[in-house]
Amino acid sequence: MTIAPNPVQEPTPTHSPDHHPGQAEATDYSRRPVEGFNWNRCVIVAKTELRQVLYAKDFWMPMAFMGIMFFLIIPSILLIMITKVGSVEAVSQFADTLEALPENAQEKIKGDDPSTRAAYALAVYLFAPLAIVVPLTISTAIGSSSIVGEREKGTGEFLAHSPASVREIFAGKLLASIVPGYATTLIGFGIYSLVVNILVGPGAGGWFFPTPEWLMLMFWVVPPFLLFTLSIVLRLSARVKSTAAAQQAAGLVSIPLIMVAYSQASGALFGSALFTIFIGALAWIAAIISLTRGMRALTRSRLLHV
Repeated sequence: MTIAPNPVQEPTPTHSPDHHPGQAEATDYSRRPVEGFNWNRCVIVAKTELRQVLYAKDFWMPMAFMGIMFFLIIPSILLIMITKVGSVEAVSQFADTLEALPENAQEKIKGDDPSTRAAYALAVYLFAPLAIVVPLTISTAIGSSSIVGEREKGTGEFLAHSPASVREIFAGKLLASIVPGYATTLIGFGIYSLVVNILVGPGAGGWFFPTPEWLMLMFWVVPPFLLFTLSIVLRLSARVKSTAAAQQAAGLVSIPLIMVAYSQASGALFGSALFTIFIGALAWIAAIISLTRGMRALTRSRLLHV
């Protein structure tokens, strides 16, 4: 007597509690083994997002105008008024207010006449918002609609079923949000440096800007604050149901963060180099922790809005 072989028992598929019919593929992707981080897939996600931003003239043209206003037009007008056409009485009054600055800042102010000293203080110490407002405004505008916009355009399902992991998708969205804002800031910072050196440099003993404090501010303090803010904005974008809600939530979050970042940036300019390094180190630690939590908050089910 022959014994028929036992049929192979196929494993019964298990589903998460939030599983819905028609989402089997998304569930399979979410259950696949965790793979190493692939930068190529991350860059592809970022390039796709940046291409959409590049073609959206109604978005980047106002942002470019804002950068020109903050880095070129407003500083040029104020510095010209002080160094060229300002009245002696007004300049003297402004120069008297420099006594309110910390002693270490007063010692660094260059110039023999009141107008040059006033212009130097204005350019070096009182324009700290330039390095904070522009990148945070541009990057949060992109990041707020980055994830929820995929669902509204119907491309969230494509991302959810793509080979990219949720960490790679989050990192790609983060990269696409930070590049336009920070690149605009660096370009604008170069233009601002040129304006300051042309208008204030002759009376301050030659080209002096950027100062070491500004270099540390731009490359050590600003990036972690930008990353920290974007990590929160992207998490909000993954949770809300519409782009309008994401933009409102991002505005509520970014305004106090801009105030905090501005206060820290001012402290970095007025304080010592060690104080600036300490502020930047704390900001980097906070940004890394927030980014780690943000990557965990993004799931494929949220890309599918289920």
